[in-house]
Amino acid sequence: MAFQAKTSGPVAYLERPGAGMPLVALHGIGSNATGFAGLLPHLPEAWRVIAWDAPGYGASQPLAAEWPVAADYAAALAGLLDRLGVGRAVLLGHSLGTLMAAAFARRHPERVAALVLASCALGHGVSPGAALSEGAKARIDELQALGPAAFAAKRAPRLVHDADAHPELVAQVAGNMAQVRMPGYGQAARMLASGRLLEDLAALAVPASVIVGVGDLVTPPAANRRAHQAIPARIRGPLIELPGAGHAIHQQDPAAFARALATCLDQTPPAAAPAQAASQGMTG
Repeated sequence: MAFQAKTSGPVAYLERPGAGMPLVALHGIGSNATGFAGLLPHLPEAWRVIAWDAPGYGASQPLAAEWPVAADYAAALAGLLDRLGVGRAVLLGHSLGTLMAAAFARRHPERVAALVLASCALGHGVSPGAALSEGAKARIDELQALGPAAFAAKRAPRLVHDADAHPELVAQVAGNMAQVRMPGYGQAARMLASGRLLEDLAALAVPASVIVGVGDLVTPPAANRRAHQAIPARIRGPLIELPGAGHAIHQQDPAAFARALATCLDQTPPAAAPAQAASQGMTG
């Protein structure tokens, strides 16, 4: 079954109905919920999958703050899950979505059965309201100067490993990125600037794992290894590095990514039995 487009309050999202504990997917800064569509055929049909358009993306309303922090996106996610009646879920974050996912898991551990982080964005550690980090400022300036389509055409190839050999995938990634708009993208870039993923990971009380593409040029494997090591050892799941994949890892090799996701859930530390149950049919 394919995704169904839905809206709840200020948040638009895609959902594939299913039984048991949901898998909630949070996209990156240059994407949206549709970026997870290619992953669906590789996930068990029984899984309920929810992929949101983050505030300011798609039909989702932007946040009120000009410079939101990761906790603001976590609060928006909590509100969505409350409205959907989702008490507990497996949380999957990709890129900027890892900052949102970790912030949510830190603040609502009782609602997260397991946390899987893909292509970890560590954040730039800038204090909100201070001068933007160079990377965040460049994102905002380029989008405003080039417009969404040219902005996406320039940036999308870096998200794909061996981009010249995968023109259709580059076009797909660019198509998603071309849908970004202000003020949502600017808010997300500022959140990236102030993000401190390692701090949130060190404070986790839920099992967490990391998946990264060996060819990731945006959030390289070395950064993902740092994120993995920041997770407390007692709840640290696997670190899986997928060859032949770049930053858009779940789009470049969705079958391998789905297998890695299953491995992360299967190998959740013993202290987190509910997450193990989630990997075996997502029931509980």
